[in-house]
Amino acid sequence: MHYDIAIIGGGPGGYVAAIYAGKKKAKVALVEKGELGGTCLNRGCIPTKSLIHGANLLQAIKSAKDFGITADNVNFDWGLLQKKTSRIVKTLTKGVESLLAGNNVTVIRGTAKLSDKNTINILTDTEQSTITADNIILATGSVPASVPIPGYNLPNVITSDQALFLKQIPSSMLIIGGGVIGLEIGYIYNTFGTKVTIVEMLPQILPRQDEEISRELRKHLEKQGVMIYTDSKVREIKEKDGTLQTIFETKEGIKAIDSEKVLMATGRAPAVDAFKNLGLDIEKTGVVVDEYLKTNIDNIFAVGDVTGKSMLAHVASHQGIIAVKNILGEREKIDYKAIPSCIYTSPEVASVGMTEEKARMIFKDNIKVGRFPYAASGKAKTLGEINGFVKIVAESKYNEILGVHIVGPNATELIAEAVLAIKLECTAEELANTIHAHPTLSEAMMEAAFDLLAEPIHKL
Repeated sequence: MHYDIAIIGGGPGGYVAAIYAGKKKAKVALVEKGELGGTCLNRGCIPTKSLIHGANLLQAIKSAKDFGITADNVNFDWGLLQKKTSRIVKTLTKGVESLLAGNNVTVIRGTAKLSDKNTINILTDTEQSTITADNIILATGSVPASVPIPGYNLPNVITSDQALFLKQIPSSMLIIGGGVIGLEIGYIYNTFGTKVTIVEMLPQILPRQDEEISRELRKHLEKQGVMIYTDSKVREIKEKDGTLQTIFETKEGIKAIDSEKVLMATGRAPAVDAFKNLGLDIEKTGVVVDEYLKTNIDNIFAVGDVTGKSMLAHVASHQGIIAVKNILGEREKIDYKAIPSCIYTSPEVASVGMTEEKARMIFKDNIKVGRFPYAASGKAKTLGEINGFVKIVAESKYNEILGVHIVGPNATELIAEAVLAIKLECTAEELANTIHAHPTLSEAMMEAAFDLLAEPIHKL
């Protein structure tokens, strides 16, 4: 039971690392206590997007009359949508299992705990076993973080893990936290008829996004009926007449809102129980790793949410590959400059690189900004989705693109071009001079580059 590489955690970081190591002919073990695929596949990215697609379809049907299509008595079956979501998750989980088997990865079920830098004890309900490995990759992920305010542990105060699998649509939900998790879940339930209120402590929703993008999304969510409070701090949750009452402080004073459910969407914390007594350097944000994803113990690497670098599934997967490369003798650093961020509300939001605010901090006034509204896009008009815009930020000496921010239809797909542009240190001229198919939404990227160069084509 000795392996070249043992991986703790079968989420997007762990299972991708295992598959890649298997392809390189390493002897690999993957230890997972729950379902393969981790939070992303089972309780995060995938079920969320399935529910969001259902919400988008409902919105589209209700607005189809603009295209001459009418439908009477439009309704939905929440139970069937949940069953569809479960089937998707199960199919993908089985796919991961097959990929691991096909690459000769030994999957071991159980809860792992490191006893030393080469030894992993694995506990199941019925037995305990031990494996050893030359190298270990920690991919234990993260867990929902709760703010210990009075009442946080009351019944019907839920986490995102629970919010995606409610058996019935609640009449009302107050969400504490205006980040990605809170906004996506809020969008889902608002679309299906829940009265949604979002309370965010910071001055804007999506605090890490470009301020202009955040304002635009807030405007559209509020049009859809979502109530949003920013610069607001929750003081207490208490039971009141069979519901919950959340008391929070705003600039205008104390407010109290009643709701059937309260969702704690206050972020996630690294899961470190498997190794916290081993002597690893662990900070509040997670396990400390160097540019090569190595911890302070030479043969132990860490990837994904547990590092706190960027809690995104695609980052975890890329880190997993880089960690294996370095274990096998390569010296490859991970580049965090070109990481796409996606929010699947309606309209969608996607970004990569620096916000305008960050660029001004670094380059002062030596930046340029270009924008192109979807209202001026022929393809957007044909879709009936004209809300939002593309925004490009560049430094002014060479016009190198520093950041791209999109709010609007298909933003999460369109951002891939911008990621490649930043990865390759593309200039605005190069982007503008790249022929984009017409009519497509991608033309908005080209048009924003022309605008940045003060040569706008389809806008005044």
